[in-house]
Amino acid sequence: MTGSLVSPATRQRVRDLATPLATALGRLGLTPNALTIIGFLGTCAAAVAAAYQAWLVAGVLVLVFGIFDLFDGALARATGRATKLGAFLDSTLDRAGEGIVYIGIAAGCLAADFAFGAIAAATAMAASFMVSYTRAKAESLGFSSGSGLANIGLAPREVRLAILSIGLLWTGLWPPLVASERCSGSAPGVQTCTGALSAHPLGSNALEVTLGLITILATVTTIQRILHVRAQSREG
Repeated sequence: MTGSLVSPATRQRVRDLATPLATALGRLGLTPNALTIIGFLGTCAAAVAAAYQAWLVAGVLVLVFGIFDLFDGALARATGRATKLGAFLDSTLDRAGEGIVYIGIAAGCLAADFAFGAIAAATAMAASFMVSYTRAKAESLGFSSGSGLANIGLAPREVRLAILSIGLLWTGLWPPLVASERCSGSAPGVQTCTGALSAHPLGSNALEVTLGLITILATVTTIQRILHVRAQSREG
């Protein structure tokens, strides 16, 4: 029993679907490492969009390049070019990209005078990194080798990215109403308004709910992995 929202069978089906697309990209001359770097750059673009409060664009980019992240591994396996360096690069840039997206969200929230959103982005990032750290540390100590620990926990990376994409899309789909308290008179008879975070209750709350949900699920996932490793240590 893995306790994950994504079963190993579902993971395998998704990988099987990604293989033909990845192979097609390989025929264009792209290597697995090149796909890893392209995916990272796409994630950086999502972070920039979030920083400029283009929430809809950020959501689309997170979704697209979250799916794109499947292709480097699929191409490596399909062509027999899987290497330790490639796995290291993929894992490292995945972590960096995830962190950069949350930094972009925090910057966008601060620009929209939404300090709580910036704090929520920071907590979601910290909780997400703990999920990755527990796996890396456990595997370095000989627990759950291979992809075993990736199947443990409610919210592995793909689940967190899906939730984040939905939240960003939801935020971006509401009209970017500007709350009156964000307006100031810069000259007699002239008002300057800043901030593009949706003032609609559903729109403004979407980001809070999304980041809060990621924080909770990531924390639960970390605890699940700790318990899994503890159980393995007792078996040994």
